[in-house]
Amino acid sequence: MRRIVLAITGASGAVYGLRLLETLAAAGVEIHLTISPAAQQVFYHEMGIELSLDHFDPRSLLPEPWGTWKKATLSHYQFRPLLDDSIQPASIGQLFYYPVRDYSAGIASGSFLTDGMAICPCSMGTLASISHGLSSNLIHRAADVHLKERRKLVLVPRETPLSSIALGNMQRLSEAGAVILPAMPGYYHQPQSLGDLVDFVVARVCDQLAVPHKLGRRWSETPSAGEFE
Repeated sequence: MRRIVLAITGASGAVYGLRLLETLAAAGVEIHLTISPAAQQVFYHEMGIELSLDHFDPRSLLPEPWGTWKKATLSHYQFRPLLDDSIQPASIGQLFYYPVRDYSAGIASGSFLTDGMAICPCSMGTLASISHGLSSNLIHRAADVHLKERRKLVLVPRETPLSSIALGNMQRLSEAGAVILPAMPGYYHQPQSLGDLVDFVVARVCDQLAVPHKLGRRWSETPSAGEFE
C-alpha cells in the first residue's frame, strides 16, 4: 500500500483536493491528510461542504455511501463514480488526519516514510512559505521534510495571473526538487463536463505520485483502449 501525504490549502479550487482524495482512496492508498483553516472556508464557499477541523470526521470528505456528503452536492461536475456500493470497505485506502498545528504528527519527521506528498490546491502563501523554509504549520513542515529527504513533492497552484514573486518562488521550489503542477487542464481529450477538466489535473498528480487510476484517456489511446491506468 502506497503512503501519500495530502495537504489542502485555501486556494480556490478545493474540488481538486476533494477529487484527489477520492481517487487516492479508490486506489487503496494510505492517506495522511491535513487541511488549513482557509481551506475549510473555501470548501464551504465553493461546494457547500462543512468541515470541522477540531473534531474532524473523515467521512465529511467522501461521498455516500462511504462518506457523509451527498453526490448531488457536486452533480453539476458530472464526475465518473470512483467509490460506489460495489467496492468493499477493505479495498479502499486508510485515511489519517492531523490538525495543521500538530507538529508531533508523524509527517513532520523525515523518519516517517512516505511515497510522496501533494499540496492540492496550493495557495501562494503556502508556496512562498515552503520556498523560503518557513515551517509555520504542519503543511509547511511536511513539505520541507519531503524536500530534504528528496521525496516527491507535488504542488498544485491555482492562481492567475502570477506575479514575479510567485514565479520566483515556483522556480526556487522546482530547483529544490518539487514538481510545480498548475491546475491547467488540457482540452485535447475533448472534455464533456467540468468533472473531466478536474480529472485531467488530478490524473497528472496521480501520475507524479505513481498512483494507478482510471480518470480518462491518455493521448493517442483510442476510446476502446481508453482509460488512464
